[in-house]
Amino acid sequence: METGPQTWPNTRMALDKETEERIEQPVSEEAERETRLTPAEAVKQMKINVPVRGNRKLRRLLERVNDDTQLKGWWHASNVNAVVRMQINDHSWVHIQIVANVALKLLRQLTKHHIEPSVVRDYGYENDDAEMVVLLGALTHCIGMSVHREGHEDFSLFLAEPKLRELLHDIYEEPDLTVIVSEVLSAITSHRDYGKPLTLEAGIVRVADALDMEQGRSRIPFARGSISIHSLSAAAIEDVAIKDGEQRPVLIEITMNNSSGIYQVDSLLKAKLQGSGLEQYVEVVAHIDTEAEKRLVPIDRLET
Repeated sequence: METGPQTWPNTRMALDKETEERIEQPVSEEAERETRLTPAEAVKQMKINVPVRGNRKLRRLLERVNDDTQLKGWWHASNVNAVVRMQINDHSWVHIQIVANVALKLLRQLTKHHIEPSVVRDYGYENDDAEMVVLLGALTHCIGMSVHREGHEDFSLFLAEPKLRELLHDIYEEPDLTVIVSEVLSAITSHRDYGKPLTLEAGIVRVADALDMEQGRSRIPFARGSISIHSLSAAAIEDVAIKDGEQRPVLIEITMNNSSGIYQVDSLLKAKLQGSGLEQYVEVVAHIDTEAEKRLVPIDRLET
């Protein structure tokens, strides 16, 4: 479905210093392809898939999300701003789906090891409700990019509050509705670089956002000769796996084809992990998967 016109010229804008420093990865092939579609075409192909695992509330929510063209319109506009107008990292629905799945995986890995989500500990809710918070946080964390990158977390809060109430209508009644919405908003504002998550759920969304880093997400700028530490390190990430850890409940295992990937892992993922509240539960292991590099950096265990 690449029939839509190329609306915007493919010129690179000068980025301010703060924006340059916050670039997490280059533009992905999927994200760039979507910008060539009309809004109607782009929205039509969007469908979020996550394993609901018997969570009836999550199933109802997912059905509503996949029928919501306004939410999808924000994802498309966010992607156009990021990919076409600023040529930075992917903010398409593909990014949203990856973050949503990674976030749920992290949460379920933690609860499997009897780590209690904050909404369970503080409000007496169930793990299913924590999954609602995490999924909604992942789905709406960067919709503010549809307005502007600068301060996009605050724009996300502004746009998300009424949308969250709409999506959760008759799934929750007051005052539970307000509490769940507030928890999602907390996750949104905490995903920023200097965010300070107050809950396990917010920390999970923050870390999940940073884990969208596999190689296939960055081939286009690298192939075009956009050589920088961002494109080199992103292209070096072959695989990201979430497993049971030996010493901690969660092991994030990252396979690289080049030692430049250490930049992605150490400077970007580690920065999001520190202060997330997940440090005591997560072990990160990065290793090189080529014979030429094994002698240089066979295994790197991050201290968080």
